[in-house]
Amino acid sequence: MREGIDRENGAFYTCFTNAGDRLVSRNKYTWSQGRFLWMLGRFAWAFADRMGPKLTAEVMAAARAGARFLTEHALLPNGNVAWVLDERGSPILTDRKGNRVEVKSGDRLDLGIAADQFIVYGMAEYARAADDVGAYRWALRLFDSVVERGRTGEARSFPHDLPKGFKAHGNPMILVETAQELADVAIFFRDPAAFRLAEIARTSMRETLSVFVQPSEHTLLEYVHTDGMPALDEMLGSTCNPGHSLEDAWFMMHFAARIGDRGAILSAADVVRWMTERYWDGQFGGLPQFQHMKGGEPRGSVAPENAADHMVVQLRESWSNKLWWVHSEALYALILSFEHTRDPWFLDTYWKYHEYVFRTFPQPDPAIGEWIQIRDRAGRPEDKVVALPVKDPYHITRAFMHLLKSLQRLVA
Repeated sequence: MREGIDRENGAFYTCFTNAGDRLVSRNKYTWSQGRFLWMLGRFAWAFADRMGPKLTAEVMAAARAGARFLTEHALLPNGNVAWVLDERGSPILTDRKGNRVEVKSGDRLDLGIAADQFIVYGMAEYARAADDVGAYRWALRLFDSVVERGRTGEARSFPHDLPKGFKAHGNPMILVETAQELADVAIFFRDPAAFRLAEIARTSMRETLSVFVQPSEHTLLEYVHTDGMPALDEMLGSTCNPGHSLEDAWFMMHFAARIGDRGAILSAADVVRWMTERYWDGQFGGLPQFQHMKGGEPRGSVAPENAADHMVVQLRESWSNKLWWVHSEALYALILSFEHTRDPWFLDTYWKYHEYVFRTFPQPDPAIGEWIQIRDRAGRPEDKVVALPVKDPYHITRAFMHLLKSLQRLVA
């Protein structure tokens, strides 16, 4: 609230250094804008009793200005979300490091459908907090467009370009969460669209559990071949992304709890156990961001057409980084697994991760007062770009919001 609100134009600043001590760009990546809006909406809707009326009003004012900015500027003429906007809301292009590049004839400005989904996610949460049915309907129309683009194969996947011959766990993962959250807001507004949204969430959860989760291997694969078959001898096909897997595990637990599917809850809890036990770095602690399905550095063959793929480069050069968001997801997934199973293993493992996380990630300068988002395998800060040149407060804040609610239920 102190550094991230653009009080002149609306919306939010997220292009900070990894240490959080300096704003390096006023560009607005819509991926981050939707996440920031979700965070404010959830604060206002679920934590108003703790924040008090003055802070709640301030949060809602920032959310309202952000929602207005996005409805006015985020959509391109084709109805898709622009990947990045300048400070005042004009669509622009940047390279992966955030440097602005010239827009040439034929260039696409809608680079990745994840931006659309995060805008849906944030706008829906804002709509509930503000009791704004118009914002909800805007989000629902955009979500329907997302689903249609996925059905017709028109969805683009930047910044995690889809390697040739593969499909990614990220697609059903983000759909199960976006659809179930939008369904909740539909229920709030008494819209029967909630039923079809819940069915999308159910289908997405089932795809993850039947295609990407590999019980015999005790893992969740990040990629499988387009026919749904594992490719365990290939680098891409044998890669595990612990952060995505843990995040999706609690997505699935949330939805399975909503529909009373105990089997899916237990399957998701198995994923949490595999990720936090098998992929723990025994030498330095914590979770490297990518690993081979059996642990350690990603390995295996790479097809010639994917040799220069961005994800292959990431797997080779950045697999061992320790990221703040991965570890915040681990903390919540472990507590939620304990809540649903009451297995003390999850609580014991939570404290193991808690000790590592709070020893490793907090910014040592109390004047800055947040976490450093990217560290190397040994825990030293690194100044680099992982996915986008941003530092979103979203993963940590969301995980701790959910964690607090879970703890309240446990002690009630």
